[in-house]
Amino acid sequence: MLYYLKGELAYRENGMCVVDCGGVGYRLTVSLNTSDALITKVGKEVKIFTYLAVREDGVELFGFGTTDERDCFNKLTSVSGVGPKVAMSILSTLPPEKLVLAICTEDVKAIAKAPGIGSKTAARIVLELKDKFSDDMLSVTSGTSDSVSVPQKAIKSGVFSEAAEALTVLGYDKNTVLDALKGVNPDTKDVGEVIKAALKKLAR
Repeated sequence: MLYYLKGELAYRENGMCVVDCGGVGYRLTVSLNTSDALITKVGKEVKIFTYLAVREDGVELFGFGTTDERDCFNKLTSVSGVGPKVAMSILSTLPPEKLVLAICTEDVKAIAKAPGIGSKTAARIVLELKDKFSDDMLSVTSGTSDSVSVPQKAIKSGVFSEAAEALTVLGYDKNTVLDALKGVNPDTKDVGEVIKAALKKLAR
C-alpha cells in the first residue's frame, strides 16, 4: 500500500493534484484545504500522504497534506454511510483541528455545513467518533506523571479526554493541556465548558 508520494508537483487545481515521481504522474484527489496549500508548490518537490481506495467501479488515489488530515479521513470513513468522497467534502470544509473540535463539542451544525452532508449524517459522525477520540486521549493520559495527571473521576467521564484531544489538536503540547485541565472542576459535564475553562488558564 502507498504511504506517501514524494516528487515534483506537476499540476494542481481545486480538489486535485498530480505528483511526478520518477517520470510517472500520479493523480490524487485532495481536499480544498490541501489544494490551497499547494498553490505555490507547483514545480517544486512535495510530499503527499496517500490512501488508495479500491472499489468495484474503479480505483482512486486520495492525497493529504498532513498525517493528521489522513488520520481524520480514516476515522471519517469508518463511520457507517461515510465514504471517501463524503470524508473529503468534510475535510474541505473543516481542517483536522476544527473537525476534531466540532466532534468533541458535538457541533453537528459545523459538520453539516460541508456540501452533501445532512444533519443526520453529521450527527452520526459525532456519535460514532466521540468515543474514538476519547479512547485515544485515555491512552495518553494513563501514561502521564502524577504532576500533570487529570483527576481520575474526570478521565473516566470521557469529557476531559475529549477536551484534551481538542486542545492538543489546536497546537498545545499534551503536558501543558493536562496541566491546564487540572484547574477545571472535575464534575463539569459539558466538553465545551471544559475547553473554555482550560483556554482561559492557558491564556494567562
